[in-house]
Amino acid sequence: MAFNTPAFAHEFKPGEIHYGRECIEQIENVLAERDLENALVVCGRTVGQTENLMQPLRHGLGEKCVEIFDETTPKKELTTVFDGIERVRETDADAVVGVGGGSSLDVARGIGAFANTNRSLEEVRAEVIERGELNLPNDDFLPVFNVPTTMAGADLSVAAGLVVSTDDGPIEAIPVDDRLMATGLFYDPNLFETTPTDVLAGSAINGFDKGIEAIYSRFANPLTDATAIRGLQYLRSALPQLRTASDPTVMERAVMGTILVQYGVSMPDAYKINIVHAFGHALRNQFGIQQGVAHSVIVPHALGLIFAEGCGRPQVLAEGLVTGTEETDTTEEAVIKAVDIVRDGLGLPTRLRDLENTSRDEIREVAEHTANDAFLDLGPSDFDPSIDEIEQTLHASW
Repeated sequence: MAFNTPAFAHEFKPGEIHYGRECIEQIENVLAERDLENALVVCGRTVGQTENLMQPLRHGLGEKCVEIFDETTPKKELTTVFDGIERVRETDADAVVGVGGGSSLDVARGIGAFANTNRSLEEVRAEVIERGELNLPNDDFLPVFNVPTTMAGADLSVAAGLVVSTDDGPIEAIPVDDRLMATGLFYDPNLFETTPTDVLAGSAINGFDKGIEAIYSRFANPLTDATAIRGLQYLRSALPQLRTASDPTVMERAVMGTILVQYGVSMPDAYKINIVHAFGHALRNQFGIQQGVAHSVIVPHALGLIFAEGCGRPQVLAEGLVTGTEETDTTEEAVIKAVDIVRDGLGLPTRLRDLENTSRDEIREVAEHTANDAFLDLGPSDFDPSIDEIEQTLHASW
C-alpha cells in the first residue's frame, strides 16, 4: 500500500494531565510544586452544593482552598468573570480551580486571563459591543487547573466562550489563545459519577462529536487521527452503557475516551471543531436548544450530508466506530449506524420536532445561520454545501 501522507506541522501544548480514581487527592501537591498557595474554586451553584463532589475536592486542596466561588451559570456572562476577579483580589488567590462543565471552565479561564489586568468590566464590555470580539490582556495569566465533571470536552481547550448581554441580545465572544490552556487537569472518574446521568449523557454526545469532527477537519493529521480513533473506540464501547452499567470500567473508559477525542483538537491555528458545531450553534441561537441535545439530533444527518459531498473520511471514522457491519452496509451507512447506537444508548432525542420551542417554519433561517457560521469553514476543504442542501439536512432531522 502506498504511503501518501501530506506534510503537516503539529504543535499542541496541553496542560499536565492527571487521570484515575482519586487523582484529585494529588491537586494540593501539584499546586505546591508550582509554589501556589491560594486557590479560588470556580463552579456553579449545583456543583457547589454537591457534597460528594466538593468534599474530595476540598480534601485534595487542603489549606490551599481559600474560597468557593459558586456563581457560574450556563450563560457564561462576562460579569461573572469580573465578579470572580473580585474574589481573587479579596482572597489573594494565585490560582483558579475550575470545576464542573464547560460553562464553569470557560468562566474560570476568563478569571485567570483578566485577574491581573487594570481594565474594568465596563471597558472590556464596551470593547466587545463595539468590535464583537474579546481581546485578551498582555498581563500574566493566573494558572488555571480544570476539574471536569462532564464529558463535553471543554477542558483541553485554548478557547473560552464568554457572553456580553445587551438590549439587542447576547454577544458571544470566543477568544482563542495558547495561554488559555489549563496548567493542569484532573480527570477523576469518581467525580464524574457525581454528575446526574441526564447531564452526563447530554455532555457526552458533545465530546463524542469532537472525535468525529477531528477526523474530517481540514486540519486533521496522523497524530490527531490516532488519538481521535482510539478515543472513539473507548466511547463507542462505553457510552451506550453509561446509563445502566454497574461495571466501574464503563465510566473509566468513557472518561479516557473524552480525554483522547479532544487531545489536539483545540489549537489556535488549526482548530478542528467544525460542521456539527455550526449546525449546533444555529439550532441553539434559533430555538434555544442545549448544544448536546442539538448535536444528538443533527449528527447522523450532518454526516449524511458530508458523505454525500464525497467528504468525511468514512474509512478512518469506521476504525473508531464500526465493530461489525451487515453485508449490505456501505462504510458510510455503518458509520452512521454506529453513531445512532451511541446516541440511542445515551437516551437522547432523535428528532427536532420532539424538542420544545422548535418550528419547522424557521428551518430556512437555521440553514442560513449554519451556512454563515465560521466553524463550517473548518470542515473538509472540499465541503461546500448550498443553503438549500443544509436546509434539506435540517428537514431530514425534523
